[in-house]
Amino acid sequence: MRGELQENVVKIKRCAAVVKGGRRFSFAAMVVVGNGDGKVGWGYGKANEVPPSVEKAVKEGMRQQIVVARDGSTIPHLVKGRYGAAKVVLAPAGPGTGVIAGAAVRAVCEAAGIHDILTKSFGSNNPVSLVKATMAALEQLRPKTDVERLRGVHLS
Repeated sequence: MRGELQENVVKIKRCAAVVKGGRRFSFAAMVVVGNGDGKVGWGYGKANEVPPSVEKAVKEGMRQQIVVARDGSTIPHLVKGRYGAAKVVLAPAGPGTGVIAGAAVRAVCEAAGIHDILTKSFGSNNPVSLVKATMAALEQLRPKTDVERLRGVHLS
């Protein structure tokens, strides 16, 4: 953890380049960064060793943070996110439900400070695509006050 931010390494990939002396390995890290209170971002870093790739990913994740609309410990409404072949459905849940999600989607929800949510992923199970689809879904969330103002009605 850095200060108030929590980071969660979702995936580390190893790539091998065949050179004259043998194989040269490089690493790519996918990291989710959030403050646990409505701000979350993701980063992807590549380097010849694991720690520098994680550092690069964390740095990028801090730059790409978005603000997530929340309703207490859950989300205000059902949303669907898509990235490539990965599709994610996020549904609000009652208090005490917990985060019902796979590893990649769970990392994003917990970093954003969402404690009660139901999720389902369809299509690709690639963690990188699932994180991007989850972020796309969270960007679509709108707080009830904004919806009330736009529609000119009061929601209970």
